[in-house]
Amino acid sequence: QVQLVESGGDLVQAGGSLRLSCTYSRNMFRPNVMGWYRQAPGKQRELVAEIRGERTNYSDSVKGRFSISRDNFKNAVYLEMNSLKPEDTAVYYCQLVINGASYWGRGTQVTVSS
Repeated sequence: QVQLVESGGDLVQAGGSLRLSCTYSRNMFRPNVMGWYRQAPGKQRELVAEIRGERTNYSDSVKGRFSISRDNFKNAVYLEMNSLKPEDTAVYYCQLVINGASYWGRGTQVTVSS
């Protein structure tokens, strides 16, 4: 079983920045996919950014503002968020896919005030 822990969520003013971190327990297999999702109240969980192999993908709503990165030595994936907007307010979840199995963290709250 792979365990994931997110951190870095906070209350921030619009225009501000945050860096989310997701650390995961050691595993003999490297994740195939590493991603960040978010879920706002009353809305479905949506993909924010992901790393698939050597490719990164972003939702249109965060392109140019967010950046996803990984550190294989630290077993971590990060989400750098800049120019935050109130509509970015949500619980942010880290997801890993390892050999076809999907693992999720418990989430970290990001609140952007106007």
